[in-house]
Amino acid sequence: MKLYDELAEWWPLFSAPEDYAEEAAFFARVLTEACKPAPRTVLELGSGGGNNALYLKSRFEMTLVDLSPQMLAISRRLNPECEHREGDMRTVNLGRTFDAVFIHDAIAYMTSEADLSAAIGTAYRHCSVGGVALFVPDCVQEIFVAETRHGGHDGNDGRSLRYLMWSFDPDPTDTTYRTDFAIVLRDARGDTRVVHDSHLEGVFPRAKWMHLLRETGFEPRTLMDEWGGELFIAKRPG
Repeated sequence: MKLYDELAEWWPLFSAPEDYAEEAAFFARVLTEACKPAPRTVLELGSGGGNNALYLKSRFEMTLVDLSPQMLAISRRLNPECEHREGDMRTVNLGRTFDAVFIHDAIAYMTSEADLSAAIGTAYRHCSVGGVALFVPDCVQEIFVAETRHGGHDGNDGRSLRYLMWSFDPDPTDTTYRTDFAIVLRDARGDTRVVHDSHLEGVFPRAKWMHLLRETGFEPRTLMDEWGGELFIAKRPG
């Protein structure tokens, strides 16, 4: 996926850190209320460019794991005080546990039941007894809708980015959907180019989520966020 590889340096213009403040505050409240005592250490799997961590690090000691070294480099500049580790959320093993584990929309790249189960297993292994894991998929299958969006930002260095996003499900009987991006990049000289990037993403029924979480050993429940999305908050019982 070009967004997280050759286009990683453009990430802050694709998805600006300031756009995450409100949502990150909501995640912090959920983690604090779900985990007693309130968590001190939090592992974020699939941390990307570190936009959530920019806000969460004021509340928690954050450890950030992502598969893309290019995205980790962006995050290190934004969050130099956080520990960064390169790894796949399906297989990474840091050899220690955390008060809470957080997986934002990177969970969407788990496109099969085996992938999703593996990521949940990683969260469980790294979650302390009595701790919680928060999973934030883009959607569950029951509320998936095809859509288009657009966005982008201007940078202080003279660069600009605009994009059109188009999500659709060519086969509603499987566990994937497709998102295509048309991304227009304008460099500091004013020259532009267009890049197409296609992402295959996973979408699962609510019941499948709950089954896999329980099968792993979590005690899960669902929660609606303030924007109509469905989250899964899962406790590791003691």
